[in-house]
Amino acid sequence: MKYILRYYWLTALLSVNLAEAQPDVTRPLPLSVAENGHYYLAEGHYRGNFRISSPATIECHKHAIIDGMGQGNALLIDAENVSLSGCTLRNAGSNLTDMNAAVFVTARSHNTTIRQNHIRGKGFGIWVDGARQVKLLDNTIRGDDSVRSQDRGNGIHLYAVQNALVQGNRIEKTRDGIYIDTSNHNHLDNNVISDLRYGIHYMFSNNNRVTNNHTRNTRTGYALMQSRKLTVTSNTSENDQNYGILMNYITYSTLQHNNVSGVRSGSSGNNQIDGAEGKALFIYNSVFNEISANHFSNSSLGIHLTAGSEDNKIFSNAFINNEQQVKYVATRTQEWSDKGRGNYWSDYLGWDRNADDIGDISYEPNDNIDRLIWMYPQMRLLLNSPAIELLRWVQQAFPVVKSPGVKDSFPLMTPALTEAP
Repeated sequence: MKYILRYYWLTALLSVNLAEAQPDVTRPLPLSVAENGHYYLAEGHYRGNFRISSPATIECHKHAIIDGMGQGNALLIDAENVSLSGCTLRNAGSNLTDMNAAVFVTARSHNTTIRQNHIRGKGFGIWVDGARQVKLLDNTIRGDDSVRSQDRGNGIHLYAVQNALVQGNRIEKTRDGIYIDTSNHNHLDNNVISDLRYGIHYMFSNNNRVTNNHTRNTRTGYALMQSRKLTVTSNTSENDQNYGILMNYITYSTLQHNNVSGVRSGSSGNNQIDGAEGKALFIYNSVFNEISANHFSNSSLGIHLTAGSEDNKIFSNAFINNEQQVKYVATRTQEWSDKGRGNYWSDYLGWDRNADDIGDISYEPNDNIDRLIWMYPQMRLLLNSPAIELLRWVQQAFPVVKSPGVKDSFPLMTPALTEAP
């Protein structure tokens, strides 16, 4: 037995030494110099793993294909001031632990621009690892939907990145569209993301801007987590599943002029998270945020607040034709208005006698009746019955029996406009 153990120990030691001694398997791209002084990748099928290790502006022929042969990174950028445009990159490795990507940008590759490239594969599309001033512009990235979504790479992955611009990209069928981890002062603008898990996914990232993006058919349009000072404006979530916008431990952030519609429940029969009722906006343990001038419409649930999400300013929003407008679980009543302006509610039954566009009576969307409906959904059949009307009258006549909830003292009679992305 001891000889067998010694044999395996020596074999393992030898394999480790051989792995450490492995040479760099990447090789330079076979580039030509164009008339304008830029580098040019001619038409052809280039198989293997390639690298760029010095500053260069590279333009690809429309029929130039870089094929990673299913291993490693198709292209490694390891130099500052590199510009890559017009390339087709496919079939990079799919080892997510090794961060296999069609284009991998190293930490020293500051001021890199990746523009108008076509990327397809099972692994990550573009991984930026710690570089600054990177621009990812107008790329098309498509994952492989024959693989489970959790086993695919993200379309664009930013780790420890500063001052990046991610603009005009089209991403589909990856795991997450754009994943931002520990990255500050970046701007995501005008990206279209569809048919994947999370459209835009933030973790531990501060002072970022998210503007004019469009998600559709995702499991969550915008998953904002563990971050602060995010500016999320003029984005669209269309027919996403479970959550349009999810705020989890988000502080000192602004959500404004976003349009979320058609969020549906994915919890039944799809192995999704229990309680994902198709929420246009879900706020969990998030405080000191401003949520204004957004439209949340035609969803299973308009807005759900829980876990201490009590100190947020919520005003000038429109809640239109949601099956349930508000779900709120907390210990004290929340006033949802600011400086005499509340929100628009499509099911508001009040009146406006002085024609100032402000309802004359307050709107209270989650009274004790609503709470009973949360606990016993079959009660919806009695929603317009005399018994329910009597219970609501008792609540108003004897406020001592009312539970803490949302109160909009200045409900709007018409919805505020949003800026179309």
